[in-house]
Amino acid sequence: MSFDQAEEFAATLPPAGALAGLDLGTKTIGVAISDILRGVATPALTIRREKFTKDAEALLKILAERRVAGIVIGLPRNMDGSEGPRAQSTRAFVRNLAALSPLPVLFWDERLSTVAAERALLEADTSRKRRSEVIDHVAAGFILQGALDRLAHLRRRGGGDE
Repeated sequence: MSFDQAEEFAATLPPAGALAGLDLGTKTIGVAISDILRGVATPALTIRREKFTKDAEALLKILAERRVAGIVIGLPRNMDGSEGPRAQSTRAFVRNLAALSPLPVLFWDERLSTVAAERALLEADTSRKRRSEVIDHVAAGFILQGALDRLAHLRRRGGGDE
């Protein structure tokens, strides 16, 4: 199942359990994982993309090892909010993944997540080489943290996953 609204996604989640954040690129998939109480996103790793079958196999292995309860994937919208070819490609990836995994997926607006990640890495005085190695999973961390903050807000309001 995939969702565009955090409220609908939250309703499918167990009360606790880690979430995974994904930054899906053409060459890599950045992965971040939350703690089981869903407070903090931690950038984890970057998967080098090959073909969907191998990408999904690597991803599903990580999700199983980390006992992930749901996935938040960055949806690359255009600055005007519309969806272009990259967003369509992300939705197709999720449709294909849904055939292999029952985990719920939340599409999260990722506009400027890579810019924020790059800025954070620059502020941390990270070398250019190191930035290129970690940018994708740091961006996944920004995507996931945004969704975690939204889910926490829903819980405080009394809606969501409780």
